Parts: sequence; C-alpha cells; structure tokens
Amino acid sequence: MNSVNYFKGLTTKQAEEILEKDGANVLAESEKSKLIAVFFGQFKDVMVLILLAATGFSLIMGEIWDAVTIIIIVVFNASLGFFQEYRTEKTLEALKKIAAPAAKVFRDGKLVSLPADRLVKGDIIKLEAGAKIPADCRILTQTALECDESMLTGESVGVSKNTSSALCYMGTAVTRGHAVAEITSTGAATEMGRISGLLSDIEPEKTPLQKRLSELGRLMGISCLAVCFFVSLVGVLRGFAPFDMVFTGISLAVAAIPEGLPATVTISLALAARRIYKQKALINKLHAVETLGCTNVICTDKTGTLTQNKMTVVEVWGENERLLYLCGVLCNNAVRQPDGSFVGDPTETALMESAAKAGVFSDNHVRSAETPFDNAARFMTVTARDSSGISQEYLKGAPDAVLGMCGFIMKGGKALPLTEKNKKEIYTVVENMTAKALRLLGFAYRRDGEQGKSFVFLGLQGLLDPLRPEVKGAVKKCKTAGIKVVMLTGDHKNTAVQIASQAGITAGGQTAKVYTGSEISVMSDLRLREVVKTARVFARVSPSDKLRIVRAFKFDGSVVAMTGDGVNDAPAVKEASIGAAMGITGTDVTKEAAQIVLLDDNFATLVSAVEQGRTIYNNIRKFVRYMLSCNLGEIITMLFALLLGMPVVLLPIQILLINLVTDGLPAIALGMEPPDPDIMKKPPRKSNESIFAGRMITKIFLRGLGIGFFTLLTFYIILKGGVPDNGFSLSAARTAALATLGLSQLVFVFECKDSEKGLFNARFGNNPKLIVAVLISFSIILCVMISVLLSPIFKTVPLDINQIGLVFALSMGYPILKGVLKSRF
Repeated sequence: MNSVNYFKGLTTKQAEEILEKDGANVLAESEKSKLIAVFFGQFKDVMVLILLAATGFSLIMGEIWDAVTIIIIVVFNASLGFFQEYRTEKTLEALKKIAAPAAKVFRDGKLVSLPADRLVKGDIIKLEAGAKIPADCRILTQTALECDESMLTGESVGVSKNTSSALCYMGTAVTRGHAVAEITSTGAATEMGRISGLLSDIEPEKTPLQKRLSELGRLMGISCLAVCFFVSLVGVLRGFAPFDMVFTGISLAVAAIPEGLPATVTISLALAARRIYKQKALINKLHAVETLGCTNVICTDKTGTLTQNKMTVVEVWGENERLLYLCGVLCNNAVRQPDGSFVGDPTETALMESAAKAGVFSDNHVRSAETPFDNAARFMTVTARDSSGISQEYLKGAPDAVLGMCGFIMKGGKALPLTEKNKKEIYTVVENMTAKALRLLGFAYRRDGEQGKSFVFLGLQGLLDPLRPEVKGAVKKCKTAGIKVVMLTGDHKNTAVQIASQAGITAGGQTAKVYTGSEISVMSDLRLREVVKTARVFARVSPSDKLRIVRAFKFDGSVVAMTGDGVNDAPAVKEASIGAAMGITGTDVTKEAAQIVLLDDNFATLVSAVEQGRTIYNNIRKFVRYMLSCNLGEIITMLFALLLGMPVVLLPIQILLINLVTDGLPAIALGMEPPDPDIMKKPPRKSNESIFAGRMITKIFLRGLGIGFFTLLTFYIILKGGVPDNGFSLSAARTAALATLGLSQLVFVFECKDSEKGLFNARFGNNPKLIVAVLISFSIILCVMISVLLSPIFKTVPLDINQIGLVFALSMGYPILKGVLKSRF
C-alpha cells in the first residue's frame, strides 16, 4: 500500500489552536483603503474640483441656494460613485477568495482539501505535480520530486528534492513527482513572507477596453471643453452675465464629458464576472470577460471536459486478472480513506475501485520506488516488495507504450515470448474496445533487478467515461455562433472519434479525419497551419503538440480558448487567447496560467462564459451609445440655442440635475442587460474591432441631434406662446425643456436595449433593474417640477396639461419619427 495512507496529521482541534496563535497562512497585503478615503476619492476628479470652485464663487456672489443645491448634487453623485466602487471592490474580493488556492492535508487521519490559508505549522500535506506549495515545509517522503523555485531564486531550472529532509518553499511549484511534507512555517514567517512587501502594492492593470475608453474620454473631454468655452464666449458676447455663462460652461462640461465611462466598464465587468461565477466559471483576470466575446476557436480536452470524468472500469482483457488488478493498484497514488473510499485522480480511483470489487488489495505489498507518469513516455513504473520479500516492478500506461517495453505475455499461467501474432491480437482488442469510446490502459510487470529483461504484458483495462449530457447542445450552439470546436486528447484516436461524433464535433464516426501526435511531430509549422483550418480532432497529442496547435490557430488571427488541467498543459493554456483551467482536476500551475477556471470542468460552462463575454461587450456598447448620445444632446441643446439667439435653455443647476439622473443608475442598469436571444446566432466579432463598429458613430450623432432638437423645439414652442396660458414664461419654457431632455434620455435608454429593433420592439420586461432605475430617475425629475420645496431651488414652475402633453409628445418625437420613416439609424 502507498505509504502516504499511514499519515494521520493534526486533529482539527490542534490545528484550530495553532491557527488562533499564529494567524492565517497568508502573505501581508497592501493596506486597504478605508471607506472614508474611498468616499473622498470621488472628489478627486478635475471637473468636480472645478465645479466645487465654481460653487465657491456662487457663495461669493450671494447665490446661496444655487451653491447649496450644487453641493448636495455633487455629494449625492459622489455617494453613488462610492456605492458602485465599494460594491465592485467587494465583488472582486469575493471572487478572489473563491479563487484562493487549496491544499491536500491530513487531518484527523483523513486526506482532505482545505483552503491554503487554514494550514498551520505541523500540518502534514500531500504535494503533487502541478501544485503550488502552500507554505514552507520539510519533506517526509518523496518520489522524483522537482520544484520550480524561480520565483525565489530567479533560476528557471527545476530543483530536485532528493533527500527526505529537503525544504520546499511557499509559492514555488511542484513540476515533477509527488511528496508528503510537514509544514514548518506559514504566512509572514515563510521565505516568501519576508519579501511579500515588494509584491503587495502593485496596481492592477486596466483592461484594454478601459484603456480605449479612457483615451476616448480624454479626447471628448478636450472637445467638450472647447465647445463649452465657445458656449460661454457666445453667451458673453450676446450680453449674458460673464459669471453666469462661465458657470454654465463649466456645468455643461461636467455633464458632457463621459468621465464615468472607465469606471462604468469596471463595474460592468465585475458584475459580469459575478454572473459567470454563478454559472460555475471563475474569472481570474478581468479583461478575459471582454476577450471571451471574441472567441472563434475552442480547443477542448476530452476527459472530464466533454465527458463526465466519472471513470469506471467496464471491460478487462487478460488471462491473470488478479495480477492485472494488483498492477493497477500498485501503479497508483490514490489514497484509501478510513471509510474504504478513495481520493485521487479519477482514473486511479477507478482502478482501485475495480480491484476492490474483485477482492484484490495491496496490503501485503510495500512500494520502494516509483517513476512518475511522464507525458512524453506515457507510462509510470513502481517497484514493490511482497510479504515474502520478493520485489517486482510494475508498469502502467498507454497500451502502445506498454507493449513497446514488453517482450513477454502472460499465457497459460506462464510468461511466454510476445509474438507478432500476440501483438496483432492485442491491437485488435484495442481497436474493438476504443471503438466503444473506452479509455484503455495497459499493464505489465517484471522481477526487480532484471532490467535486461523485458516486461511481461498482463492485459488491458477499459474505462468508460460517458459524454456529459449538456455537451451536445453546447457544441451545436458553438457551431451556430460561428465558433470552431476542436478536440485535443491524449487518448486513442478511435476513442477520440467516438466521443467527438457523440458530441457533434465531427459529422460521422470513423469517416472523420483524425491527426495524431506522431503525425503532428513530423509536420512543419506551415503544414500545421493548413491542417488546423479543417481538422476537428487531434489524438495522442502531447503538451508540446497542444502548444503548436494553439499557435497555428493564432497565426491567422483566431481568438483561441484552450482548456487544460495538467502542469504540462500550462504553456498552451498561457499561450491561448483565453486559457481555461479545470477547477476540479486542474493543477495550481495551470489555474495560475489561465484567465478563467471552470469550476465544474465542464465544456458547456465555457460556452456559457463565451455567451456572457459577448453579452457584456454588447452591453458596454449599449451604455457607451447611451451616455455619448445623451451628452451630445445636452451640448447641442445649449450651443444651438445661443447660436439661434435664444435665451440660455438650461441653468447650470438644471444641467447638473440631468447629469445626475440620466448618467448614473440607468447607465449601470443598461450594463446588466441579459443576453439577447440571438447573441449566439451571430459570428464572433473581430478582436481588433472598434467599439464604434456597425455605424455606431452615426447612431450616436443622429440620436444626440434628435435629443437636442426636440428639447429645443419644446423650449421654443412654449417660449413663443405656441401653447396657451403661461406659455410666455421663460421659467415654464426651461422647465419643459428640462423635462423633455430628461424624458428623452430615459426613453432612449430603452431604445439602446436593441439598436436594430428600436423602442417599440424592445423587450421591456427582461431587465427589471433598468425599469427601476428609470422610475427612480423619472421620480426625481417629477419631484423637481412639482415639489414646493424643490421648485424654487431648481428654478422650475408647474406646467399645465397642454404643456405636459407637449413634453411627453416631443420626448417621444425621435422614435416616432424613426418609426414613421422606417429608417434604420
């Protein structure tokens, strides 16, 4: 039996006492901003500071109510920004905790998985290839252990840990072999803890989309400042008070500049990451959300991703089954728990379970040496001694790799020479079993010390791993969405073809062309680039083959998502545009290299994440269109009124109010739109596509023009007495213009739900948050107009029924005109 089964470890009570004394096993983090600092950070924006300065001038000029009201609006806006930033930070912190590494530790005599921050000094942990070492520890037992300590030493060459007392360090990675170790120090007391201060203050990088929108914001900021300066200058030249016009220009600049776009993008991406997590995928890097939407190739593993990873031995071929089962048990690192269950790799636990059912155990055998499984060689060997002291070497691996090391076969209870006829018989069995989509392992043995003699072939075990029921629908959705699905597996080509056919990746069974690792190894890069254009199944591929395949796809500009689990998959996962690590079977190294972790190891989860990636990008386009059109409408309203010789349409305090009620909640809510029904019926966008693609600039300009025109028309009609009663009142005209501008923008937010279908075909009920946001904004506008307390502050007056009718009619003017003309602006 594997010696790791004998470790008991600490009791839970002992561990809790040590944890309370020493603290959590975490490195020192940079000091988090206090809530008060986050709140006052909202006032660092240059435009807000200018506005506050203008408020000071208002106080000097005796405009007390204006100053107080503007302060209230600025504080309210800052509170909204604070709430959004705080919520985003909490969301990202929660996702970070979920992504925190876990470790296999012996507690109360059982091997369990615990968060790495719960480990304490004295814990006994199990280390495997691909795992991040969770704390400084001393090796108790090890097999061919090598660690990557480049994070500490800068040396990229793996370090062999060939003594049982060797030390391993927190943050380094196991690249080969496995071991059991005792933790000697945790957290700040580790070697990594001593240098963690150098790593804690690194600022997170902005996403590519954020960078583009920041540049856009700066460009528009300069343009808006120029326009607002021009507005102020024209107003002064037309005889308005210089201070009033300067204040109007500043207010208009604050309303017009989309300084909130990058922050809105961050909030939307964080909320999207949260939604993706609810669908069993974890985003490691925030920019992956937007990249997901561009994916046009998915390279997926078979075992556990397309299949259920519930391995069961369903067929055995070999004369001496007891020895065959024993070989499977000894060439195995699964751990038997006190209750008789097994913990470990699904394939190895399946072998243990099949042997246990047959009554075969390894209790009277002691392992003395092991050569771990190697992806290149595709086999592992173990040397074990039985109760009589006889030592033998056992071999497990891919059938062809095992046969290549065998010179004998077990027949009639004897080891007879392995003939070509025997090999032909074995390969026929392999073909028949793999045609049933079984995963095959070959087994052999020889007496230890007889290295000059070949192994004795014992037989085969066929494991069934059924296709996940949801995979077929997910593959079909990918095809409809213009996404190629390609299977990369280390299994036999027949098994690969059968699973690919069942999943719908290939059209039909054995007729599908399958390329094997041996064929790829002799291909030039140029030839491989041609092959990947049509190939859908690659079998018997090595990690280096996967890396070449990913690069071949990327050569022609494809955006490739690549799934992986083993430590050797990390280079291909990192090379891919979107690396997707397996959350259950994936190694820590692979998870660290990936942008997304599939918590259920499910292909369908990756497809759902791609759908969410497309959705969030569409939503970002929606609120970019919304915010820029609204800002443009405000500029047009103010600028053209002055150019046409009209009075100032909106007072500074009214502009700020509109900015508050339209650029806040509705924009955020628009970023939370659910997926469009046909989101996965369109081809993926190109990765270098502008966010303004699809005539979006034209749509922004026309809608902004429409908002400005109908606001000006309302102002003009009421100002000139086109509507009876108090139509000659400038205050009434401004009130009506304020209402029209606000309602036009709130109507427009529903148009942005679908740029093609427009307002009258919008799905109003699929986003309740947007309806609530619009109702809140509308209520604020209404209160400002009719409240006895607020009306004097915002310089509004009650409107009569005719004026209210005009406001509602002209607020709907643009969508009605568009519907009449049947134009697709």
